Amino acid sequence: MLAGVDLAVAEGEAVALLGTNGAGKSTLLRAISGLVAPQRGAIVFAGDDIAGAAPHEVAARGVLQMPGGQGVFPTLTVAENLRVAGWLHRRDGAALAAGIERVHRLFPVLEERSGERAAHLSGGQQQMLALGMAVLGRPKLLMIDELSLGLAPAVVGELLRFVDHLREEGTTLLVVEQSVNVALEIADRAVFLERGEVRFSGPASDLLQRPDLLRSVFLGSASQAVAEAAGPGAGTAADAVPTEVAEPTGVGDGDGETEPTVPALEVVDLRVSFGGLHAVDGVSFAVAPREIVGVIGPNGAGKTTLFDLLSGFFAPSGGRVLLAGHDVTDRKASTRARRGLGRSFQDARLFGSLTVDETIAAALERWVQVGDPLSAAFHLPNAYDSELAVRRRVDELVDLLGLGPYRSLFVAELSTGTRRVVDLACLLAHRPRVVLLDEPAAGIAQREVEALVPLIRRIRDEMGASVVLVEHDIPLVEQVADRLIAMDRGRVLAVGRPAEVLADPAVVSSYLGDDEAAIHRSGALT
Repeated sequence: MLAGVDLAVAEGEAVALLGTNGAGKSTLLRAISGLVAPQRGAIVFAGDDIAGAAPHEVAARGVLQMPGGQGVFPTLTVAENLRVAGWLHRRDGAALAAGIERVHRLFPVLEERSGERAAHLSGGQQQMLALGMAVLGRPKLLMIDELSLGLAPAVVGELLRFVDHLREEGTTLLVVEQSVNVALEIADRAVFLERGEVRFSGPASDLLQRPDLLRSVFLGSASQAVAEAAGPGAGTAADAVPTEVAEPTGVGDGDGETEPTVPALEVVDLRVSFGGLHAVDGVSFAVAPREIVGVIGPNGAGKTTLFDLLSGFFAPSGGRVLLAGHDVTDRKASTRARRGLGRSFQDARLFGSLTVDETIAAALERWVQVGDPLSAAFHLPNAYDSELAVRRRVDELVDLLGLGPYRSLFVAELSTGTRRVVDLACLLAHRPRVVLLDEPAAGIAQREVEALVPLIRRIRDEMGASVVLVEHDIPLVEQVADRLIAMDRGRVLAVGRPAEVLADPAVVSSYLGDDEAAIHRSGALT
């Protein structure tokens, strides 16, 4: 929803569009692109009012948008996606071929996987493909929704350099970005939206002096709850020291002997291949009870595929997966869930036609005491009490995550960041003993990312759960993880304490890169 937004972008200027989740940033881009018809107001481009024009007419004028998170055709191959993206210049074959070659130089992995379906790419690789498709249209105004979403720091650094190149060529840029640090490198100017209104317009660096604008909206309540539970003097999340958890070895039995500690999750020589590509190649590690382990690595390293294998969505070609000592390698995803394995997804796979309340209630199905349809039909007391318990738990989760204003909205109406918060609520409703978080910070505003630290620790402390998270936000994973596992090309590259792994030359070369804004996309720049 937008309410009287006034915005001007000069030719050749780069403007960062920031704001809280659900503020209307993506809606504004969709209105400019012609995907949403404004109820009133004007959208003037190169002197012409294009408000209400069809999307293909807007694109033909040189106004192109890279959507956030869902910018590719999943059933088409990478090469087919690029050819489709060149539709505006389909009669100029030489120029189109040169454009595709340029995309391949920018993202070599797209050339390597040109014959594969886009659905088989990692989330970050799909983001690369979406940006390449947008650039093929030779835009005069390029609007990028979530530039750094799902991308490794080294790739974000490359994209920032590519954005600079576009600016040098005279391309006007309007970029939606959650990270103020990244926005500082992209933009000449920043515009901050809140509740569909412009609250700030000026130099991006000035935003750092406006904590009233950058405060956490959703997860701040969770952070505050953690602080209150800890009591006075407990300090902030940034002051907290991660619990020291060693690799599972043994515990004393009282007689000087040690008994082996059963890992909450153990992976032994796990492998899987797709079309000759070793997506996961001999991965082994163990996660101790109540340990938080971060998994990092470049896009396409096999991190999400590893989660798919652990969850039971893919069958491995070799190796074993054990939950609390039980071999679940051949078990279905539903069986693993009943044994206490919970999983979140990069793209928050929720039911778009359900409201937020209904979505969370559906996630509580495992804990419904009375599932008899006759009891519900006749409103028997046992069914009423069961439904009341579910409603109370939904209220608790909604209050915890600050979802009150959105509880009656359909999930399909929510912003990317808000859907991620709902996805997290569903995961908490499941009450898992092993939690797999796939990029929890993706699509969430920078200050809200900082509030994730105490929330993830609370999952560990209050639920007694072990947490394994895939994440590209280095300040987040540095603060919250007891150990890091770095992957590259399906293999484990390094394992150890966060400081040790992040200083590993192989990790720096393959994953981190040298752009400080990309590495420290949340938190303070060093």
